[in-house]
Amino acid sequence: MDYQSAVLATLVVYKIILIAIGVWSNKRTSSTDDYFIGGRSLGPWVAAISAAASASSAWSLLGMSGAAYMLGLSAFWIVPSVILGYSFNWLWLAPRIQRKANEYKSVTLSEFIAHDSKHHAKNILWLCSICIVVSFSFYIAAQFQAAGNMFSDTFGMGNSASIILGTTIILIYTLLGGFWAVSITDTLQGMLMVVMAIMLPIAGVMAVGGPLELWDKMQIAFTGPQLLWFGEYSGIYAIAFILGTLGIGLGNPGQPHVVNRLMALRDKKAVQQGKYIGIGWSVIIFSSMLIVGWCAKVLIDPVANGEQALVALAQQVFHPVLAGIVVAATLSAIMSTADSQLLVAASAISYDISSLESKKSLTLSRLTVTAMCIIAMLIAIYAPEDIFSRVLFAWNALGAAFGPVVIVKLASRHIHGGAILAAIISGFGLTVLFSLLPALPGDLLERVVPFVIAMTIAWFGSYKVKNNI
Repeated sequence: MDYQSAVLATLVVYKIILIAIGVWSNKRTSSTDDYFIGGRSLGPWVAAISAAASASSAWSLLGMSGAAYMLGLSAFWIVPSVILGYSFNWLWLAPRIQRKANEYKSVTLSEFIAHDSKHHAKNILWLCSICIVVSFSFYIAAQFQAAGNMFSDTFGMGNSASIILGTTIILIYTLLGGFWAVSITDTLQGMLMVVMAIMLPIAGVMAVGGPLELWDKMQIAFTGPQLLWFGEYSGIYAIAFILGTLGIGLGNPGQPHVVNRLMALRDKKAVQQGKYIGIGWSVIIFSSMLIVGWCAKVLIDPVANGEQALVALAQQVFHPVLAGIVVAATLSAIMSTADSQLLVAASAISYDISSLESKKSLTLSRLTVTAMCIIAMLIAIYAPEDIFSRVLFAWNALGAAFGPVVIVKLASRHIHGGAILAAIISGFGLTVLFSLLPALPGDLLERVVPFVIAMTIAWFGSYKVKNNI
């Protein structure tokens, strides 16, 4: 069996399983509460791995390995930034939001943010929905584009046809089962990603000749700046680079598709068990992709795009069947984020800002999913852009818009409705503005400053409440 046949066979089997999960999940979906939050009954394994997988899109595999391939040693700083973000979500945010979301009966993150805001609730829901739909339209498009690129490179398909194929598969099982289908398929995809993340770096290091040999050969493969822990920066610029890179982790508490999984945890015990799984998953994935990028730099010929390094390394060190599994795992990373974001974006329209009668309509929810899917697909086909930068922009924007408000609310404080609006506008708006300016080292201005400003507004626009979480 050659490489293309192995990839095709693996993908066909895998997609059949995904659609079967959608059919099964459809039997468990009888209301919008089931469709968007799984009846608040997720166990620790499903919640932890699906949250991790949905947070880790194409950039966690293709982007992280590509960054290590292109940047060298300085890519290391991405790893602790991501792990710290995951750790904060599970150790501090998860137990609090699971309890409070259940108390408030919140189905979406937007609904949680707007709770107890009285006269400002409607405006907050509209503003949250706009931020989510705008960000996720391009975020989901980036996932579709990544999937299309991989299909095109592997099978020689046209890019548009590849994007349409991937979009159709995601749409089918998301329409069928909603939150349950997305969560369970994300769990399967997340486990497949872990298996690949363990196998590939081990095979890569063995092919190089061992860890010491890898380090020696990196001295030859990488240039001078790539062999420095701060890259081309020194002094105050090196500090800005580190802070900006670590700022990636600030986005975790504000990601609706991630926090939604934490809201859906069934009880305190599931939270306690899930933290070990979720944090451990992030350590394995991102550390492994760092090593994969370094091994690829040593073992393979230069590639035009660093995001091709992972697949190129797999083709060199694995049998075609195993290389095909690697491609399937990479595509699963893409889909595990696309489906979750698709569902959250749809819930922002069909649940958060619709009338009470419309909230109860599963038909409206599914029509909204379909519309969002088509919009993202058209953006992917007709407005392609660099995947890594587009994903990080959307991540930063949502993190700065929602993260500070969520943190302050969970710190046993009540935020005035006007302050919530101001914090969301400043966090989201400043991220958009700073993304248009020349980048500072580590994109410090875009990743950290909007978050800090939004946090300041939310904190000083709040007051302490008596009932502690």
